[in-house]
Amino acid sequence: MSSSRGFSSADGASWQTQAQQSSRRPISTGNPRRITQYQGLEGDDFRHPLDQQNTRLLRLIPGLDVITRGLLGPVAEQVLLLENIATSILVGQDQLPSLYKILNEAASILQMEVPDLYVRQSPVPNAYTLAIAGRKPFIVVHTALLDLLTLAETQAVIAHELGHLKCDHGIWLTIANVLASGTLSVPIISGVVEESFMRWLRAAELTCDRAAMLVAQDHKVVISALMKLAGGSPGLASELNIDAFLRQARSYDEATASPLGWYLRNAQTRALSHPLPVMRAREVDRWADGAQYKALIAKNSMQRPPLPQNAKQKSSTSYMKDNGS
Repeated sequence: MSSSRGFSSADGASWQTQAQQSSRRPISTGNPRRITQYQGLEGDDFRHPLDQQNTRLLRLIPGLDVITRGLLGPVAEQVLLLENIATSILVGQDQLPSLYKILNEAASILQMEVPDLYVRQSPVPNAYTLAIAGRKPFIVVHTALLDLLTLAETQAVIAHELGHLKCDHGIWLTIANVLASGTLSVPIISGVVEESFMRWLRAAELTCDRAAMLVAQDHKVVISALMKLAGGSPGLASELNIDAFLRQARSYDEATASPLGWYLRNAQTRALSHPLPVMRAREVDRWADGAQYKALIAKNSMQRPPLPQNAKQKSSTSYMKDNGS
């Protein structure tokens, strides 16, 4: 599924030179004050209201589960699975271990089983999840995304994909990705049902941005990843400004506040598999400052032992070094 959509927000990316690669400094993911596990975490603890609403609407379509499971029969499963095994690299302890480490850390924080992770060569920065009945789910990350993001931002993207599995988006997510990519022909699905799937997928993406927040525990990391996917360049990444991107998001709200603006916004997003990047950034910023996120953080912060003073000093020094201070 070379063109399927996951965390994607952009349609292309510039290739990165060796000099640019060597000068990148990943943000540290070793903050000792991070919550390492959300005890008893369930998908509904962070599910976006639009996800809840559109899930209910999809379930009202008669026979939908039977149809979607029938579409992914043995042949389709093998096509999807073999394509990724044959054209990607499976991450493991002895294969891209830094990615394997942040994958396992993110899964542990979200209290879930660790899926497989594949890295696939592609100039389009993207990540997506496939969950096929009876098989271990897997995440695919494109090389262009790894070139564009820091280590912490990459972990946020992986956490976003884990959010799909945590919230049991599973079979519907796979069908939506198939529809978005055109990899398999699914003539049995009508235009109305397809539009419902796309609307549900856009809402599900907002939920999974919250999963990214629960792992990153820093809204700037998640918003930075969204900003780079919208229009980032590895060579100019140091000049990007998160506050300016959020102001841009607010200006979009203002521009679409009128009846005409509302209509044009709906027309703009109707065919998309993902919400617009500025809307996603706005939603992350609001949730980071909201009661639900703060309650999850407070509840799980109480379960951690106090941080020793020397560890606090070490953490501060490490963060400044990693960010070029």
